[in-house]
Amino acid sequence: MTTLGIIGAGHIGSQVARVAVANGYDVVIANSRGPETLADLVAELGPRAKAATAEDAAAAADIAVVTVPLHAIDKLPAEQLAGKIVLDTNNYYFERDGRIEALDKGETTTSELVQRALPTSRIAKAFNHIYASEITADGTPAGTADRRALATAGDDAEAVAFVTRFYDEAGFDTVNVGPLSESWRVERDRPAYVVRQNAAELTANIAAANRLP
Repeated sequence: MTTLGIIGAGHIGSQVARVAVANGYDVVIANSRGPETLADLVAELGPRAKAATAEDAAAAADIAVVTVPLHAIDKLPAEQLAGKIVLDTNNYYFERDGRIEALDKGETTTSELVQRALPTSRIAKAFNHIYASEITADGTPAGTADRRALATAGDDAEAVAFVTRFYDEAGFDTVNVGPLSESWRVERDRPAYVVRQNAAELTANIAAANRLP
């Protein structure tokens, strides 16, 4: 069975863990405060889940999810994530992360910064433009009319394919934005950010985005 290593047990990480366990994945989840602080979450998730350090979660992962603040990405366990598909949920909040000139000028994207921090990992954008509570609330079966869609972006075809499959398991259609360099189209303050949209609406919102919102 595929093991999802989740680094970051906040709102998004916890919700992704719930979706993963519900769909038969094993989960190893970590936060910055230590495995013992995740006892309640692991008890809720059940026998498929366990808590670990970030390094151990990364080492155990067949697929990893990185859902830490952008200012913390340089502390990610790059060695243990080498060669692995990594789902990046990051957004840039200058109020939290401090000003990052390359992002302010539209010269890079948050996912490209994660790729720089994890140079040999295979990064795909995922779950960054949906409220965490809606990850487990808004999913519907494939073929449902007006099914909600989420976007991904990535330079690695296998990473994008995994996100597409995982979104479908979670109850969402997928719109592929293209390479990581285009992932700004679903970042904060763009039309596609944290609004409910089906695939056609998401496609239109992606096209309507401005590089500097």
